[in-house]
Amino acid sequence: MVRLTWAQPEDLLGHELRQAAEDGRDPGPVLRAWLAAGGRPAPARAGASPAPAPPELRALAARLLTDLDALPLPAPHDEPDTWPAIQATWPPATSPAATPPGRAAFPGGSPAAHRPAPAPGPVGAPPPPGPADTNRTPGPGPGAGPGGRGVEGGLRRRLEAAWVGRAVGCVLGKPVEKLPLDGIRALARATGNWPLDDWFTARGVPAELLAAHPWNRRSAATSLAENIDGAPEDDDLNYPLLGLLLLQRHGKGFTTADVGRLWLDELPAGRTFTAERIAYRNLLQGLEPPLTARHHNPFREWIGALIRADVHGWTNPGDPAAAAAQAHRDAVLTHTANGVYAALFVAAAIAEAAGGRADVHGALRAGLAVVPPRSRLAAAVRFGIRTARDEADFDRVVDRLHTCYGHYHWVHALPNTALLAAALTHADGDFTHSVCRAVSGGWDTDSNGATAGSIAGILAGSPDRIPDRWTAPLKNRLATTVPGFDGIGFDTLAHLTAQEAARS
Repeated sequence: MVRLTWAQPEDLLGHELRQAAEDGRDPGPVLRAWLAAGGRPAPARAGASPAPAPPELRALAARLLTDLDALPLPAPHDEPDTWPAIQATWPPATSPAATPPGRAAFPGGSPAAHRPAPAPGPVGAPPPPGPADTNRTPGPGPGAGPGGRGVEGGLRRRLEAAWVGRAVGCVLGKPVEKLPLDGIRALARATGNWPLDDWFTARGVPAELLAAHPWNRRSAATSLAENIDGAPEDDDLNYPLLGLLLLQRHGKGFTTADVGRLWLDELPAGRTFTAERIAYRNLLQGLEPPLTARHHNPFREWIGALIRADVHGWTNPGDPAAAAAQAHRDAVLTHTANGVYAALFVAAAIAEAAGGRADVHGALRAGLAVVPPRSRLAAAVRFGIRTARDEADFDRVVDRLHTCYGHYHWVHALPNTALLAAALTHADGDFTHSVCRAVSGGWDTDSNGATAGSIAGILAGSPDRIPDRWTAPLKNRLATTVPGFDGIGFDTLAHLTAQEAARS
């Protein structure tokens, strides 16, 4: 039997009941009808329930999904979907009429207005927690950096560090993806690797602990310290490749329809998950964007659009608003509201970092500036940053985040973006601390590690400034099923990305 995950109506319905409530709609009548017929809640962590529902229950679930889709949405004053409405939440200085030709509007004025002062943080902020990594060096300014002369060479080195950093964080988080927080902590402590500071390993872990908290079955063979041989395939690395392919074919003026066509041409359906899998199915059923993001798609505010956002920031260095605009056209194929805002946040933060002048706190401010300020995503990011500033012990930061956001699914955008912001703030630009804090916080570990690694890598300025214990096992080699990229080196990817950054 082929048991397709993240797609069965009986599993989608439970997630949609929760999402409808978050949207401000009343799911009560549908919930009562589902429970009366013998329906069950959505799986807590897996993509499918253990056994398929009988045909009559599955048919009911499909009908009830349609009923939930038909419920009217409240007026989205605080959480708009359209690009003009999102821009309308930005400060007045972002008006396109006030923006010089060829420069996208930036919230609050020019990017320079959001660059941090020399001081490390706000008055009263704690000192950077923990010892600094000996390999940490401030990123180079424009025109600096080995591997090329002038601005282009410096950007290329920053981009290579971003690609490498994304791969490091992804691989670090892969073995513990889907595990609960106490399992992650126990596995690392069993090998003396807590606070997390190195790759996970099975060496020395008691058998009873592994029985209670088994590694991710698909990832242990490629992502534990003893098994890493190049960067293995992962959707967190496939999507940046697809984003690069999108820009090569269509340029920065691509449309959402271009994204959908590219997926149908080049992305195997089995390599998609959650909202991306539903949107893929919707495309095959003949639906057009943005309906692809809404029809029977309870995952539309989860993390999928966020993990596709890096390439939009990489290719708009110093221009967070342009990066956010690209990320929006990509994200709305699959996501709405806070799922979209998470992508805008990451794209803008990376674009600010890619300019070569910001520190991590300036990058986070730039990311937050393009998010509707009264949205739940903005509140989550602010909470993550504030909590990281308040607590010297990152375990306490994580505990507070889980207390506040633990009721969300582990792939939802809100808890994961809050954790990402907290990890980056607490690490204060240090690469090792950034990826390890992001992964050690649980939830979507490989996705959070990947994005933290991308941002911390680009801030480091060069792959040479990322510790060798992270880079050496990856062997400058990435495995993928995205056509034309299998086995490619991160240096080559940086060159290709820099070419797209230079295109108008």
